[in-house]
Amino acid sequence: MGGQYRIRGNKYPRMRRPRRRGRLVALATASVAVLGVAGWGTLQLFDVFTRGGNPASAVGVKAGCAAEASPSPSPARSAALPEPGRITVNVLNATTRSGLAKKTADELKKRGFKIGDIGNATEEYDKKVKGTGVLLGPASALKSSLPVLGAQLADAERRTEASRKGGELDLIIGDGFTRLTAKADADRALTALTDPKPAPTPKKSC
Repeated sequence: MGGQYRIRGNKYPRMRRPRRRGRLVALATASVAVLGVAGWGTLQLFDVFTRGGNPASAVGVKAGCAAEASPSPSPARSAALPEPGRITVNVLNATTRSGLAKKTADELKKRGFKIGDIGNATEEYDKKVKGTGVLLGPASALKSSLPVLGAQLADAERRTEASRKGGELDLIIGDGFTRLTAKADADRALTALTDPKPAPTPKKSC
């Protein structure tokens, strides 16, 4: 053979086809793209299953973030708190000022309470109550009748006696007493006790 393919010695020329680097680059790019899509799909499936297997929960996450806060269902009216007309109150004066027990008892009666004894406090409390007063009752009254009476004298101390019998309460007037809580404020406190407003559901943060 002549020209550039002349045979010399025992070696023969190898004819190779030119490399197509452009095709290799395209194939590599396509492979990376396929792997990326597959990885993204795997993450989405993992997210769906970790949310309880419900695809709708994964799709609607962002939509739920835009929901407005809505109030929780209103709780049922508390059955543990009695009406004032079912509570008997003994009004006792532990101060040196006369007439306080009678005046306070008359006001409580106007507000619907039953009135028991009216007079001076026992020796245990007489001239020993420095605050506005002490509300005293049986242990069973701690979460029932005592809070109702407590709404009428908000700053009074509440105490219970395990050995106390019956359901009567004592309102013992102390040195810091001036008058009962204003009726409008007492009524609002009773409403909050018997029919509390539902707390709004907090907004979701995205």
